[in-house]
Amino acid sequence: QVQLEESGGGLVQPGGSLRLSCAASGSIFTIIPVGWFRQAPGKQRELVATITSGGTATFADSVKGRFAISRDNAKKTVYLQMNNLKPEDTAVYYCNVRFATRDYWGQGTQVTVSS
Repeated sequence: QVQLEESGGGLVQPGGSLRLSCAASGSIFTIIPVGWFRQAPGKQRELVATITSGGTATFADSVKGRFAISRDNAKKTVYLQMNNLKPEDTAVYYCNVRFATRDYWGQGTQVTVSS
């Protein structure tokens, strides 16, 4: 099965930047779409961005113009570049793939935006 691990979270002040990474095991990762989700305390998990195997990206309205998503299939890694961070971006961030009717998730990485 697919194994995912997120990293790169931390504490950053408003207006700052972070780059999150999602590293995967399994060659199937290179040919399927990947999504980044986030979940704040007491709120539902929400979709932040997606990227196809060929690099086509989509973004939630709340992050358009501030976030970018990319992938390096040779390294089996997907990145989420987060710029101009706001306090409302504070959440645990997860990467996700769907394969053989099942959702796979990493353990999540905490992003806290605070002055």
